[in-house]
Amino acid sequence: MPSTSSLKQMKVAELRSLAMSTLPEVPSNLSKMKKADIIDLFQVTSSSSSSSSSPSADTYKYDSSEVDPYSDVRSRLESLAAHSAANPPPEHHITLFAAFTTYLGYAVLICVGHLRDFFGLTLSIGSRYVPATPRTGCAPLLKSWDNFYNRRLYHRIQDCFNRPVGGGEGAKCRMKVMERVSYDGNKTMTVANRKTNKNTQFQDGEYNETDAEGDVVRRCLNLGSYNYLGFADDWNETCEEDVLSTLSVAPVSCSSPRVEVGTHLLHRELELLVARFLGKDDALVLNMGFNTNATTIPALVQKGDLIISDQLNHTSIVSGARASGAAVRVFKHNDHHDLDAVLREAIVMGIPRTRRPWNKIVVMVEGIYSMEGEYCNLKNIVEVCKRYGVYLYLDEAHSIGAMGKTGRGCCEYTGVDTKDVDVLMGTFTKSFGGMGGYIAASQDVVDYLRTKCAGSIFHNSLSPIVCQQIITAFKVIMGEDGTKNGRNKLRALRDNSNYMRMRLTDMGLHVLGNYDSPIMPVLLYNPTKIAAFSRECFKRGLAVVVVGFPAVPILMSRARFCVSAGHTRKDLDDALVKIEEVADLCKLRYARSTFG
Repeated sequence: MPSTSSLKQMKVAELRSLAMSTLPEVPSNLSKMKKADIIDLFQVTSSSSSSSSSPSADTYKYDSSEVDPYSDVRSRLESLAAHSAANPPPEHHITLFAAFTTYLGYAVLICVGHLRDFFGLTLSIGSRYVPATPRTGCAPLLKSWDNFYNRRLYHRIQDCFNRPVGGGEGAKCRMKVMERVSYDGNKTMTVANRKTNKNTQFQDGEYNETDAEGDVVRRCLNLGSYNYLGFADDWNETCEEDVLSTLSVAPVSCSSPRVEVGTHLLHRELELLVARFLGKDDALVLNMGFNTNATTIPALVQKGDLIISDQLNHTSIVSGARASGAAVRVFKHNDHHDLDAVLREAIVMGIPRTRRPWNKIVVMVEGIYSMEGEYCNLKNIVEVCKRYGVYLYLDEAHSIGAMGKTGRGCCEYTGVDTKDVDVLMGTFTKSFGGMGGYIAASQDVVDYLRTKCAGSIFHNSLSPIVCQQIITAFKVIMGEDGTKNGRNKLRALRDNSNYMRMRLTDMGLHVLGNYDSPIMPVLLYNPTKIAAFSRECFKRGLAVVVVGFPAVPILMSRARFCVSAGHTRKDLDDALVKIEEVADLCKLRYARSTFG
């Protein structure tokens, strides 16, 4: 197969001729062929080297010609990272005062909400609520509690979520967020516009400005996105030439599933690159990260199989497990001893009622848990899986490209051979600046999934242009672009993450997760502090993510900071000064005081 650079230089006719010469002759009875035959027909195969070009093992070290922005705290950062790698993250227990005020806050909101509904229905006072009457013979379309929660709790703070972005500023990790106003008690939000609303309370200043359409935008430092390696910031320098030049030789979309006519040369190049990067036989790329789990898991396990899932696994894994028809057991988060006990019981007791052995057992874990900032206790979990002879499925959505000295994810970071993990799943939406996901496994597993996975059979294939973006990002990370950009990005991400975590911890905040993880959740606990923290950070030009119930347990509301390789130390220092102000204002220093 020709290289990507040579593909871009070829004319369209030449590329089409190359593609047709690579594929076998299309038979006239194509419509009557079986799916497996169609896949064999249109799959473009190529040999690949089992070894991969990777940066030096000294990825994190600075050369004598380079300036270390964290030289003054380097020894402490390395000490904290080493301690975190050898020990589980510290547990933060909610204080009695914080628990009481949290429950009290929810109780007040619920009571006031019910009172407003009562007076609205009986006296038509205030915000009137008219319950929907289901059609005769039909169940209610919406659950009453969900309806109540949205109207009386969520709507009060919905300005903190789903904020529309008005574009970037051209500087690294900077973004413009649209200012919104509400004229109906926060039930609906409208973008503030000075042309249509002369009475808007927003004035141009340090953070606010008006764009050409009259919309009010706020200039913010981005502390909430998954742009781990910063490809969204320096795309013009790292990826633009390759991606835009591909537009002349490849379609924007194949408009077809992979098993029909949706497999392009770039799909196979990307799959072989992923397989080489991870040391697997082959890979399958799909067009959506969430659906990679949601459609692959039902293809791998069915009724009569058993899934043993980590307690805090992502919703995509939960959705896939529920759709599979397999039985599901849960083990305590990151606890290999509990996994051992669950596996032993499952093997001894077998399928309920019949006591027959399970057809197969699959353990499912994540590389980095996105709401906890913790990485997987992978080495011990692999040992348990080997002991009982069960399969292991690893979701590396947040860890691939962000962990390990060469960005190869949780396996590299924890010293586990990828051959000891049966199925490696990951996404391209975080570190690679693209979209979609992949499954990397043995040749038999990948070939099976091509014919059985709904994401391969029914969904449109990944855009070839996006494939080129991901291929270019991979080559930057692997150093195959002839530069040290990948090495520098990996090092900057690690340093920025560890520095941010260290400073947040020094403030006396309850910070979850491990060092070397780019995700830093800070516990807020009280529901009123969700809105207060988000709004106060937004006023100070910080775009942050806050999370509350039901996405997390009712007592564990939090803010989640995500750090990028594109941040500079000055960016982080400026942000930390503002976060400290907000922490004092919202009383969040629970590590120092019972009352925050």
